[in-house]
Amino acid sequence: MRRRIDINCDLGESYGAFKVGNDARIMPYITSANIACGLHAGDPMTAAETIALAKRHNVAVGAHPGFPDLLGFGRREMQLLPEEVQNYTLYQVSALQGFAQITGDRLQHVKPHGALYNMAVDKEKVAKPIVDAVKALDSSLIVFAPPSSALATVAAKAGLRVGYEFFADRAYNSDGTLVSRKLPDSVIEEPLQVVERVVKAVIEGTVLTSNQEVVNLGKVHTICIHGDNPAAVTLAEALCRGLDKAGIEIRPIGTFL
Repeated sequence: MRRRIDINCDLGESYGAFKVGNDARIMPYITSANIACGLHAGDPMTAAETIALAKRHNVAVGAHPGFPDLLGFGRREMQLLPEEVQNYTLYQVSALQGFAQITGDRLQHVKPHGALYNMAVDKEKVAKPIVDAVKALDSSLIVFAPPSSALATVAAKAGLRVGYEFFADRAYNSDGTLVSRKLPDSVIEEPLQVVERVVKAVIEGTVLTSNQEVVNLGKVHTICIHGDNPAAVTLAEALCRGLDKAGIEIRPIGTFL
């Protein structure tokens, strides 16, 4: 049986007159779209347009909830109470559920954004209210999380499916976390490098870190490309070619997890 992998991308992050990324151009090369819910980025019009665009390309849709921080694009940590994290997650995911429902579609997954994601990776007190919100809304939703993270562990204990995620365009530390965006070379824009590291992650479950150490990540189900990466479209196109050449089938995660 051929190995199968999902390619996800953070989309729908434009709002008002501000345009972020190029959703229309990257959509043909992905299988799952993480759609911003309006708090860290996005707005109702963009959400509706992105879901419709995904439907035309047979791309599965998921909610991409973040901290209420448009100014910082959701990439700054906020110290919220657990009930606040849960309610902000409920608010955002249910909004995307509504947009999907009126198109005759349904959400496939939930992937927290930015600082909310990073905090949930490390802290169970942040991961649990996110998982509680997802389970309360729809226990069939898949939670995207790094392997061995607090978010993955809490979601699995709650009986939810977990899509183990690898970041194609981000450098890794030796502990399996992502190199801070504040540091040089934290974002990767070279297509051949991206393809090589993704194929290794899918086949071997390993990644070469920023200090040239090989780290075992384990099973990978979905590959992330950031829509706001200037090279996103080029990387996605190269990744599709590279995975096909390696004999790896690209499909929405909901069809095989």
